[in-house]
Amino acid sequence: MSSLKDVARLAGVSTSTVSRAINGNIPISEETRRRVEKAIRDINYKPNLVAQGLRIKSTKLLGLVVPEIQHETFNSFICFTEEAAEAKGYNLIIGSTDSNPDREERFIENLIRRNIDGIIFSRVSDKSHALKILDKTNVPAVIIDRTLEREDIPSVVMDNYASGEMAAKHLLSLGHRHFACITGPLDIAINRERLAGYRETISAAGATLEERCVFEGNFKFESGKKGISYFLDTGAPFTAVWAHNDYMAFGVLNILAQRGISVPGQISVLGLDNITQSWMMHPALTTIAQPFRDMCIKAVDIIINRATHGENRGGIMKVILQPELIVRETTSIPRASL
Repeated sequence: MSSLKDVARLAGVSTSTVSRAINGNIPISEETRRRVEKAIRDINYKPNLVAQGLRIKSTKLLGLVVPEIQHETFNSFICFTEEAAEAKGYNLIIGSTDSNPDREERFIENLIRRNIDGIIFSRVSDKSHALKILDKTNVPAVIIDRTLEREDIPSVVMDNYASGEMAAKHLLSLGHRHFACITGPLDIAINRERLAGYRETISAAGATLEERCVFEGNFKFESGKKGISYFLDTGAPFTAVWAHNDYMAFGVLNILAQRGISVPGQISVLGLDNITQSWMMHPALTTIAQPFRDMCIKAVDIIINRATHGENRGGIMKVILQPELIVRETTSIPRASL
């Protein structure tokens, strides 16, 4: 196996010059860099990343912690974060908490023991233990997707209140006056914000969202089915329903189809996330798109800046990105009653 000395001998430079060329932390001439890079290619030299990390106090590793890997929303976070990290020369260690605070705590502690350069995480809920752990370490962290009330850890989020406003305004513009909502878990702040934006916009327009027309779901397909079944079985008055993610909206569409209720003729349905299936199904789902790629790019930029330059010097503590309404086939003017 080739060594640092072999590269230095072939390039005609010292081993310390080879180290500087690889690590990039001390400038060297462009001609010297080219000679070193050619020697590395010629003998297929592979640096010892662990030893390199100890020397420059950087492992070039970032951790990404998400509540669930199989869910397309978090799969998008994984793909786009990995893409952004790789573009900056970093690798990613990915972990799923299965929405369990204890598992989240164990995984973050494991990342810290690996001498990780920084951690990006979407916390499980308001019950997250993550802050308690991060308070005891100097490892930089950034929250993505699920906001925090405290501002001492940077976060990158969608404007969830605005998504609720957007959903309500779209349905109001079509002429709807009676609304329903299937929320995500209300122990996660983003869902309270979404509901507040939806409810307050409806109220300001003089329309109604009755308490019996709000059902707390869990982001799963089955809870969408349960929510719409509850509304229908209790006779709740509504002509439009907004689900806090697309999977629950699919559950709504499933039950409405089973019961012979036309969409959007009798009930308009709106989702959130804009996952792949939303435009593949029939009727194609009207939804609100989260800016997944932009969120991930910004989170990676912040965490690398913090890892390289220290505690977010002069940086923005909270980045709020805007959602986008995607109008397809499941929303229209209310044309027929149930």
